[in-house]
Amino acid sequence: MQTLREFTRKTKRGNILKIVREHYLRDDIGCGSELCRECFQNEVYQLTAQHANQSTLFKFPHYLVLDTNVVLDQIDVLEEDVLRNVVVLTTVLNEVKHKSSSIYKRFNEIVHDRTRNFYVFVNEHHKDTYADREPDETANDRNDRAIRLATKWYDDHLQASQSTKEFERSGRAATRVILLTDDAGNRAKAEAEGILVTSAAEYVKSLEDFPLLIDKLSHKTFENEKKGLPQYPPHLSMKELLEGLRQNKLLQGAFQASRENYLEGSVSVEKFEKGILIQGREALNRAVDGDLVAVELLPEAEWSAPSEIVLEEKNVYADEVPSEERAEDEKDMLKQVRAAASSAERTPTGRIVGIVRRKWRQYCGILQPSLIEDTTRHIFVPADRKIPRIRIETRQAAKLQNQRIIVTIDTWPRNSRYPHGHFVRSLGPLGDMATENEVILLEHDVPHCKFSDEVLSFLPQMPWTITEEDYAKRVDLRDLYICSVDPPGCTDIDDALHCRELPNGNLEVGVHIADVSHFIRPGNALDKEAAARGTTVYLVGKRIDMVPELLSSNLCSLVGGVERFAFSCVWEVDNEANVLSKRFHKSVIKSKRAMTYEEAQVIIDDATQQNEIAKSLRNLNRLAKILKKRRMDSGALVLASPEIRFQVDSETHEPLEVEVKQMRETNSMVEEFMLLANITVAEHIATEFSECAVLRRHPRPPPTNFDPLVKAARYQGFQVDIDSGLELSHSLDKCVKADNPYFNTMIRILTTRCMMQAVYFISGSLQKEEFFHYGLAAPIYTHFTSPIRRYSDIMVHRLLAASIGADSTYAQLLERKSNEELCHNLNYRHKMAQYAGRASVALNTHLFFRGKEEDEEGYVLFVRKNALQVLIPKYGLEGTLYLKSDKDGKDGLERTKSEIVFTFNEEDYTQRCGDVVFHSFDPVTVRLSLDSSNVQHEKLIFRLVKPYIKGFSVETATDGSDGQAVAAPPPSKKTKKDKKKK
Repeated sequence: MQTLREFTRKTKRGNILKIVREHYLRDDIGCGSELCRECFQNEVYQLTAQHANQSTLFKFPHYLVLDTNVVLDQIDVLEEDVLRNVVVLTTVLNEVKHKSSSIYKRFNEIVHDRTRNFYVFVNEHHKDTYADREPDETANDRNDRAIRLATKWYDDHLQASQSTKEFERSGRAATRVILLTDDAGNRAKAEAEGILVTSAAEYVKSLEDFPLLIDKLSHKTFENEKKGLPQYPPHLSMKELLEGLRQNKLLQGAFQASRENYLEGSVSVEKFEKGILIQGREALNRAVDGDLVAVELLPEAEWSAPSEIVLEEKNVYADEVPSEERAEDEKDMLKQVRAAASSAERTPTGRIVGIVRRKWRQYCGILQPSLIEDTTRHIFVPADRKIPRIRIETRQAAKLQNQRIIVTIDTWPRNSRYPHGHFVRSLGPLGDMATENEVILLEHDVPHCKFSDEVLSFLPQMPWTITEEDYAKRVDLRDLYICSVDPPGCTDIDDALHCRELPNGNLEVGVHIADVSHFIRPGNALDKEAAARGTTVYLVGKRIDMVPELLSSNLCSLVGGVERFAFSCVWEVDNEANVLSKRFHKSVIKSKRAMTYEEAQVIIDDATQQNEIAKSLRNLNRLAKILKKRRMDSGALVLASPEIRFQVDSETHEPLEVEVKQMRETNSMVEEFMLLANITVAEHIATEFSECAVLRRHPRPPPTNFDPLVKAARYQGFQVDIDSGLELSHSLDKCVKADNPYFNTMIRILTTRCMMQAVYFISGSLQKEEFFHYGLAAPIYTHFTSPIRRYSDIMVHRLLAASIGADSTYAQLLERKSNEELCHNLNYRHKMAQYAGRASVALNTHLFFRGKEEDEEGYVLFVRKNALQVLIPKYGLEGTLYLKSDKDGKDGLERTKSEIVFTFNEEDYTQRCGDVVFHSFDPVTVRLSLDSSNVQHEKLIFRLVKPYIKGFSVETATDGSDGQAVAAPPPSKKTKKDKKKK
């Protein structure tokens, strides 16, 4: 049976297009219930009496039908293993897919879990449940009617199946069908049509066996706020927003909240380079960090400037303070903000008038202890300072105290000071290593759930062996003396090297990269998961793999003494490292040895070792030095960043020792050949695929980015030339001070802060002049050498394989638009992985210094208006030494302010206190300790020891015998034995 679906669509030119489609209806679609004796069931029953829902509202067996809004709003409730025997209509499934891809994915996982008894009923193609759209009926009203029609049919259909004498003799109560909808209008129509119906909230409250499930309900409003006075201006309707944007009366951009000042934020728009400043609660108008908002620009006379003061919201329980008093407090705070900004350069300022699209997510944080006993209403404080506090209802507050929990935002009405949300789940105890790592991963949006069964189904079956057919298709390099050099403990070995002398006196050098693309085929679930993750994320003592461990640490890892598939890039070079020829091929290799950087360095330095591996390493090292010098001469930059390594207790996973990472010649040796391979492959794929090659560029920073570097160097008597990368490189080489061996490293750290972010892009989207990689001084560059931990490299492998005929091409590989979307995701994932890694280092640093005080030598990196930015070379740490405490003593130090006056000189960027003057790069001694007063935001405190300023510097302990001041000895280091004693 078929029917016709007619609808109209407006074209870009304004014409009306009538579209007619055939729609097939069937009468053989099963209902999925074990009670039914009429339908043909082509699979096992999914709606059974064994898993009945026990409700005090409906004290008889029943199935549930959900409407679209229940799925969208109450997904956290649905994910709990409570509700069973649920009929999922395709009308609802399609609407959810259209409105939220993330919720659709989560709901799909529930539906496919056969233990949950969720049955998908194809109501849109059943002859008795299809609803044709009526004249003047909106699509939403038609879908609501279709849901009611299907629910009514289901109930009638089951009652007919249960009206037999056999069923009556069984004495069982009849099973009914109940519609859950939060739409009051839809509920009223359902009741009028004789359908059993209730709201999601009422139904969840009726489940007496699961009282805590109420906490997970999405709340649009709280009872006592329904009549509250508005605290924010109203948002414009979507129609008004679109009209304002079209007429350029409004501007659209992403909102970025300030970490330091809760009354300030900015909106990035194309029209203004630095974005639009937003100041004040009413101007912020309920925007949350990340939201896409519409902004109205204020008249230029009302423009302000970003403040440099820190403002934290003091009064969390807003209802307990009269609105007038609160408003007065905020006016005072806003005056402070604008007064602090009055002397600075004014920037475009505006106010948010509407939300184009919310970008709410799940947030980690803690519950604020309530001042009212036995209340269910609580304030949630997010770990991310950019996110406002969230009001939730929970009946398990006592249990959740000192726990990290996850909360999501449901709505933010005008009459509420804070957004409304609901509790999702607890992560674990505050301060626990596993819990804190989970917070880092969630806050940085790192996908870290277990790989699904569908993903794992595409892995090779074990035991896996290389077949004769494999050998025939690949170049056999098992006899070559190939070796790998990696950090200690590395199990995901991407790359290996070889170098051998040729009969003509030249050298053959090979870079052999794990052939991950052989195991991950385009378009399958494993490929999609790897593309979504984008990169492996490294935390301290923990790794979140991009691909399953069977590949990352086993079949793809180029471990020593085992045959593995590789993608080889081989050059013939002369003794001056000039490339004479190159070739690419898929290969089979057998690494002769997997070494650490230190082990390889020992072999190179030990002249008594003359085996093939030693000869290969020495030749590679010699060639690498030539390649590096050539790069430096071309303008490549040697940058620096303070990097540290932790020794972690294998049982408690807490840091035992912290040290700066050591760099050896072998680090540079491997790096040079990886760079050479990446550049060689980039040139090749850009030639073969001029429109769709995956490349990586590093934009040249704008001159203003270098201002802090140029000024800091000038005050030390050095001239930094930024006209080109080559001149900058030469300038950095000259920044050397005999009395400060760390000076050049600090200058390079400052230079690193001036750089732009390197990004992936598709060759056809930019002009060739824009391909340039500024940091490497390379005209073209890509990533080829780490496919186990970067999806970009897998894409490059596929392009290279297609270009040499080693693998077939496919449509998406050559689609520029889809590849640009992949690059956008890769850039985002790479950035978040970096931030997560830094957060993990900060967490472990805090754990290391917990209960300790250490005096360490350091250097002033920056001089600020009220602080010194200090670098501790021993630990690679950087922190702030505050020179003036604010009136609230936020830096946690009690100081005698009457005698201590620091004067900031804007001309030469110095701070003076009496006879003591602080310049950039000056040596200082500071005392490091951990401030745990804020349990959620612990921070490392830097206090001045030397130079000594009376009343400000730390008073050191004195030896009673001679009265001389001596620094207190640092506490002894933790050992594993000490940890176990505890």
